[in-house]
Amino acid sequence: MENRMKKFQPKPGQVDFTNARFAPVINCVVKYKNKILIVQRSKSLNFYPEFWNGISGFLDDNRLLKQKIYEEIFEELGIVAKNIISAKLGNIFHQEASKYKKVWIVHPILVEVKTDKIKLDWEAQNYKWIKFQDAKKFKLLPGFDRVLEEIKK
Repeated sequence: MENRMKKFQPKPGQVDFTNARFAPVINCVVKYKNKILIVQRSKSLNFYPEFWNGISGFLDDNRLLKQKIYEEIFEELGIVAKNIISAKLGNIFHQEASKYKKVWIVHPILVEVKTDKIKLDWEAQNYKWIKFQDAKKFKLLPGFDRVLEEIKK
């Protein structure tokens, strides 16, 4: 499978946050029964290659939050809307990333799904269904531990 990062070209109405100081993002923790999904980011990604994380994406257009969540879950996992039970927003927080000269405005989302059958796209190179408490055993994207805390509240 090809994992080359294409240069980002914003679509009409889309904002390019590549070089912005502040960047709003969603970070979705996908839950199936008593397990959560973590994905290992592709080594070709601009930010945090090979770290383990939820399903994330920039809030870079005028779509509603729910639309963006469903779009990311479909694009990155192949899970269609009818297989999403619920999507619940946790407390939004700022995550400083001095390495990238950014502050991520993180919107943690708990997404419960009806299936554990997924198909990864190019953004991830691996995945695991794990118990919440096992997440700390992985090289997590900075701030993902906070995402997990916020969605449990």
